[in-house]
Amino acid sequence: MKEIFLFFEFLWEFLLSWWWLFLPFLLWKPAVFLWIWWRKEVFSAQQRYILLEIRMPEDSPRPFKAMEDVFSGLWQMHDPGNPREKWLEGKYQLNFSLEIVSTEGNIHFYFRIPEGAQKLVESAVHSQYPDAELELIDDYVKYIPQDIPNKEWDLWGTNYVLERPSPYPIKTYAKFFESSPSEKEEMRVDPMSLLVEGLSRIGKGEHIWLQFVLTPILHTSPDESKLVQEGEEIVAEIVKRPPPPKPKKLLEDVGTVGKAIATGQVEVPQEQERQEIIPPEMRLTPGERDIVSSIEEKVSKYSFNTHSRFIYLAKRENYFGPAKALPMSWFTQFGTATFNNFRPLKPTLTKVYTIFSWFLDKRRAFVRKRRLFRNYIMRLPPFFPQDGGTFVLNVEELATIFHFPGKITTPSAAVVRVGSKKGEAPP
Repeated sequence: MKEIFLFFEFLWEFLLSWWWLFLPFLLWKPAVFLWIWWRKEVFSAQQRYILLEIRMPEDSPRPFKAMEDVFSGLWQMHDPGNPREKWLEGKYQLNFSLEIVSTEGNIHFYFRIPEGAQKLVESAVHSQYPDAELELIDDYVKYIPQDIPNKEWDLWGTNYVLERPSPYPIKTYAKFFESSPSEKEEMRVDPMSLLVEGLSRIGKGEHIWLQFVLTPILHTSPDESKLVQEGEEIVAEIVKRPPPPKPKKLLEDVGTVGKAIATGQVEVPQEQERQEIIPPEMRLTPGERDIVSSIEEKVSKYSFNTHSRFIYLAKRENYFGPAKALPMSWFTQFGTATFNNFRPLKPTLTKVYTIFSWFLDKRRAFVRKRRLFRNYIMRLPPFFPQDGGTFVLNVEELATIFHFPGKITTPSAAVVRVGSKKGEAPP
């Protein structure tokens, strides 16, 4: 017992004298995080963003593929910083956001983009929608009190994430909503119709905001995304492919050579397992084969790191709780049991219910609402400044989610459109 007491006494004296030796190891990660955050804040303060409203003419039917080509053009904003720019200048890949806004039943489509990307965005949109009008406007969030919730205003909302890993695709137009790009508009099933009809029915003093913040990524680069690697692992698991043989370590090779020199016996590698007549790929069910082909197709296209959210806000005398179901039902239609689907991100859901700390539920809900509103108006990730709450969508999935509804498939008068088609001046 005395020896144990002496040992702890020695350990205590050692820590009192040499505690400072452990500080660099304990503070390294926090110091790196704070340094990167500081440099990013300096770089972010130098950036300027603008808001463009997109208005479509009434007679401009275009296939979903047109919007996919638009997103392929917007992907050209991809310009990440090199290590020097990242660590010293704080440069990071700039993002942009797609926003669908219903203001008392009037529906608007917005692009919030870096100021220097305006010509790129206009070129990408006009290449597929030559009759569209892009107008530079003030940010609509400025016309709402910046301290919501307060005595006059209340809100409800959440961030959305994918239920399964990102390589699993959601329902896209190519398989579920449009059989061919040449199909007539009246024959399409437009997923935007459900959203437009719902957003057009809110009343005075009510607002519904939807937001998708996109960051272009090089999906084939392991430094920017693990999408391809994760997709290959999921496909290998589904088709039951054996894992690739692991390379031998140096010590194993030295041990094998030493054993051969000492004993004079050389290990003969075991014979490979007998190949089955029917390979695993041929034993897949039709559903599994469809999943494999869809994953391989998703990881082959340009992609964006994404986070999405929606907010329903209104003056308290006009607040109607069931209205929040309108955007939630729209997110539901992109999911299937075998592919992927959207689900609310619970830590950001503005509803708190606990058993043991029920007396703090109202306060926690208030804090969540304030944080969600702040992240929306500043276009920040869900857990800023920490990572998390994001997922990957490719250009085909984004074209299915965000496109400009035509007059035939979505005849609602709530969508703000171009009043008349404009032409060139006569010679």
